Amino acid sequence: MSNKTLKNISDNWRLEAKLEDSEKYFFNNNQVNEIIKKDKCYVIGRKGSGKSAISEHILKQNKHDCFTVKLNFKNFPFNELYSLDNETYTPPNQYITLWKYLIYSNICRLMVHNESIDSTVRTTLEKLYPKSAIKSLARTISKWTSAEFGANILGNGGNIKIARESNKNEIPWIEKTNILEDIIFEYCDQSNYFVVFDELDEDYRTIQNTKTTDQYIFLLTSLFKAVQDIKSIFIDSGLKIKPIVFLRDDIYTLIKDSDKNKWRDFKVEIEWDKLKLKELLAYRISKDFKDDLEKPLPFQEAWDKIFFREDIGFGNKQEKKIHSFDFIARSTHLRPRDFVQYIQKCAEETSGKNHKFIKEQNIKFVDRAFSNYLKDEIIDEVFPVLPEIEQYFQIFANIRKWNFTLSEFTKEYNKYLDAGTIQEKNIDYVLDTLYNFSVIGNQHKHKKNKLFFKYMHTNMTFNRTENIVIHRGLFKALQL
Repeated sequence: MSNKTLKNISDNWRLEAKLEDSEKYFFNNNQVNEIIKKDKCYVIGRKGSGKSAISEHILKQNKHDCFTVKLNFKNFPFNELYSLDNETYTPPNQYITLWKYLIYSNICRLMVHNESIDSTVRTTLEKLYPKSAIKSLARTISKWTSAEFGANILGNGGNIKIARESNKNEIPWIEKTNILEDIIFEYCDQSNYFVVFDELDEDYRTIQNTKTTDQYIFLLTSLFKAVQDIKSIFIDSGLKIKPIVFLRDDIYTLIKDSDKNKWRDFKVEIEWDKLKLKELLAYRISKDFKDDLEKPLPFQEAWDKIFFREDIGFGNKQEKKIHSFDFIARSTHLRPRDFVQYIQKCAEETSGKNHKFIKEQNIKFVDRAFSNYLKDEIIDEVFPVLPEIEQYFQIFANIRKWNFTLSEFTKEYNKYLDAGTIQEKNIDYVLDTLYNFSVIGNQHKHKKNKLFFKYMHTNMTFNRTENIVIHRGLFKALQL
């Protein structure tokens, strides 16, 4: 008889948060409560750390006193945003007004759905912001920033009037930002209003020239400052206006601003360790074992529902043995996405053969496929800053060792430079970047079993005096 829990995992676990049953699988922890119930509004973490899962969870908070909207920038034509700067500000602040306008517009749009708001106000706002869902963010922004948008309602032709408004029919969208702020102050209630910004890394994937990179970073800097500004404006009002920005940590480090240190009060950094991951996996496995359990099973009990009780051999002669969780962890960057991928593939492999438990041979069979997955993930993540990443992988494959000296790498790297196969001459930049993305790490000079990778030691930098080591998860993909 096959294992029903394995079958559920094989069929239902997904890398993409939007494709999963988030109500069933979402693991609520203290960091999530800080975002929803407190003032945290910047969510920073590595790709695969669970940012999108949190944003999807927030989106499902919709109820009578909680209204949510997500602004998704996937496949967004960022050039349209670059043209909407406010010339009264200097870089990197020229887009603050644009972001405030988008946030306020979305708050007003959410107010239309709130029956606690005065019906006259809602009827007026609905002429501007119909209840129908936003199908295209690009089209919506283009419409909202056009000169004629909302002129009659926000001007003399509407029921909501602001004394300082212009008498002319067309009010520039920059001026409308102040009008919308006044409307929210005047008519908004005590409900929670979440405006979620996600998938802001889309333009980062495609930018290759300095000018576009600068504009993109200015745009993001302005967003963080706009959110900070809105927080300070509404802090004493009692209104629960909650814009939340989700961003990859490597992009966040590119933002340089004198105010950045002040953002710490509003920031949540999503970090995982083995203990937190065990809690997450116990929760998910418990849900697939029995959905109506009052509380998740302890980790080992949950793990034993799908994994055979055996340690896994490793090393040249397989004489060393470790727990199956630790064996899998060695191939990952300790991110939820890595474990979801690895365990789902193990479940698929085992369930497909009608076996009851995942055994050593299943785990090691999946290890090769997982290595290719990890390599593809890294290429996708690193390509915007190292466009020649695949050539660097080829250099590692040519060295044919997982552990080597800086001079060995430099010698092979220079062959590629001389042949014109790669263009980047700054080898230090390449090594630092590969270290920051945990493609490579360092080996302790004396304790050869002690390895240092960025994902385990976030404050460490690449050490040029120690041997370079390739992350174990890439061994199979690089044929090491």
